Amino acid sequence: MRTKSSEYKKRNMKIWNEVAPRYHKRWATASKGPFQSTKKLVSLLEIKKGDHVLDVASGTGVVTKLLKQKVGKAGYVIGADTSTSAIKIAKKWNEKSQNLLFVNADAENFSFKEKFDIITCQYALFFFPNSQKALKNMKNSLKKDGKLGISVHGHPNRVPYFDCIFEAVTQFIPDYVPPGTPDFDRFGTKKQLKDEIKKAGFLKIKVNDYDFPYSSGTFEQYWKNYLRYIAMPVKEKLDKLEKSQRKELRDMVRHNTKPYTKRDGTIIFPWEVLILTAKY
Repeated sequence: MRTKSSEYKKRNMKIWNEVAPRYHKRWATASKGPFQSTKKLVSLLEIKKGDHVLDVASGTGVVTKLLKQKVGKAGYVIGADTSTSAIKIAKKWNEKSQNLLFVNADAENFSFKEKFDIITCQYALFFFPNSQKALKNMKNSLKKDGKLGISVHGHPNRVPYFDCIFEAVTQFIPDYVPPGTPDFDRFGTKKQLKDEIKKAGFLKIKVNDYDFPYSSGTFEQYWKNYLRYIAMPVKEKLDKLEKSQRKELRDMVRHNTKPYTKRDGTIIFPWEVLILTAKY
């Protein structure tokens, strides 16, 4: 039985409220690995001074911050996210100004009176249970000829950072990912992503493919960071494993990382990112 969309959203929001501070510090502000995409995404959209921009699923405000710099004082930016914790961090991290606003909003249901020149959405489309509803909602919020910019992670075999652990841990914890959770790789190929955006009625679609290698340090650092940063519901499941199972799991993950381990013991993962631009 699949989990209802409302239940998934509630669970996901709870997790994001928990992990947002760690995510912000470790990933979002680091500009390493996949987050090298932030500048690429904004650059591809050719944002002008005075533009009005909406950043959907803005998280802790990394893309939003760069957007604000691009639009200048004549434009304005709205960051929208369901996580109250992420918005709190975004407000604190971004300097207060009259042309920047953060709001608590669901991508599938938000509504604004004014239309936007540009809408961005980084690393979130795959989280939306009803991605078409979210995309059509974005389209309805754009001005005629307005632009859309979306970033997603590539297919799992092109993002082994996650898969090295996921492949192993699901053998010990079958419900590691709860039923009803959207597949995070469902838009991981150029065709899948382009088809989804086209289905929502967008035109002039272009998908750029990038590789942003990421070094997670040694295996010990990789494993330690995984245990340190996982959300509580997952940690509780891991803690229930027997000592021998935890060792076997760890050894399995180590084996999975070998193709990406250099002679000095450092792991360097390839990390495919797809960045799409389209027009209303």
